[in-house]
Amino acid sequence: MAQFYPALDEALKKFIAAQDMFFVATAPGEGRVNLSPKGMDTFRVIDDSTVAYLDLTGSGNETAAHLRDNGRITIMWCSFTGTAKIVRIFGTGRSVRPGAAEFDGLLALFPDIPGTRQIMLIDVDQAQTSCGYSVPQYELVRERPTLVKWAETKTEEELRAYWARKNTRSIDGLPTGIFDE
Repeated sequence: MAQFYPALDEALKKFIAAQDMFFVATAPGEGRVNLSPKGMDTFRVIDDSTVAYLDLTGSGNETAAHLRDNGRITIMWCSFTGTAKIVRIFGTGRSVRPGAAEFDGLLALFPDIPGTRQIMLIDVDQAQTSCGYSVPQYELVRERPTLVKWAETKTEEELRAYWARKNTRSIDGLPTGIFDE
C-alpha cells in the first residue's frame, strides 16, 4: 500500500542515493505528457524539500518547456535490485541555466559532465512509496558513454547552435526558455 510523506526523510534519501536511474514526468496544461529516463550521476537531494538534477543535452527539451508552462513535475525511482520499492516525488520545478545567480553553486554539487545544459531545481510537495513488486530485477552493466563522447567533440558555440536547432521549443511548440537570461 502506498505511503505518503510531506518531505524526504533519511530512509527516502538513502534509497534515492542508491538508485542508478530515475524517471522524470511533466506535462503542459495542454499537450503531450513527457516521460524521460535519466542516468549517470545527475541527481542530488539538497535538503528535505529540495532536489535538483543535472540536465544534459538531448534531442528535445520538453521538461524545460513544461516547467515553464506550469512547473509540475514527478520524479520516480524504482529498485531494480534488492528490495522491491518505488519512490515518487511530486513537486514544482524550474530550470536554472548558466548565467543565473544560483547556477554555479548548484553545478558544484555535480561532477563535470560534458553536455550540461541546465539544472532542474525542484521544490518537493510530497513523496510517496509503493511496493514495486512487479518491477523486474536488473543489473547495471555500465553507464553509456555516448552522450559524453558526443559532447566532448563540440565547442560551446557548437552546443549552443545545437540547442538553438533542437531545444528551443517542445514537441507541442511551447518555448523552453533555454536562452532566457
